[in-house]
Amino acid sequence: MKQTIALVDDDRNILTSVSMTLEQEGYTVRTYTDGESALQGITARPVDLAVLDIKMPRMDGMELLQRLRTRTALPVIFLTSKDEEVDELMGLRLGADDYIKKPFSQRLLIERIRALLRRNETSRAEGSGAAPTGVMVRGELVLDETKHQCHWKGRDIALTVTEFLLVKALAARPGMVKSRDQLIDIAYGDNIYVDDRTIDSHVKRVRKKFRAVDDEFDHIETLYGIGYRYKEV
Repeated sequence: MKQTIALVDDDRNILTSVSMTLEQEGYTVRTYTDGESALQGITARPVDLAVLDIKMPRMDGMELLQRLRTRTALPVIFLTSKDEEVDELMGLRLGADDYIKKPFSQRLLIERIRALLRRNETSRAEGSGAAPTGVMVRGELVLDETKHQCHWKGRDIALTVTEFLLVKALAARPGMVKSRDQLIDIAYGDNIYVDDRTIDSHVKRVRKKFRAVDDEFDHIETLYGIGYRYKEV
């Protein structure tokens, strides 16, 4: 079955050229020119991944992402301009999985889409460090990879694909330190470059989500200058 991608941008030239390229790669593409219509469309007919521009009429990409995150862990890639560094980091904090700066190579976008969809499928289907059932239990933490569900002390934590992979990687070997480079490879793959701040933003977002249900959560530890580790249970 073809995977479906939502492409949201108020630049019709980008919508036309990128959708044609994605369709040639075998994807089904639904295009939207503003955040409001995209929210309605994606809610009514869910997709496998969304590519969102930040600056759009009626509802910008940031607000669209916030609203999507209240109901879905849909993989999301942001399109940003060169001068939107603050927006990039804010997007990651809100729950975007990745971002690409304009002007961008369509080949690069396709590779990022493939990598993110592959990570999404892997996080659901594989059980690295988990029991044969696909469920990893670390004290109060329960990760069900087949259902893409995370629970802490019995309460649901809604994680994005990238966040889920980071938590899984750290919790798989409690007490062992993972460098930022290792976490980048785990979350994004060997052939995709992102900087250290991207991982830091994801980790901050993960902590915030856990502390929203348990203000004493401290199981993801920072080793300054080295990386992160999951506290031994």
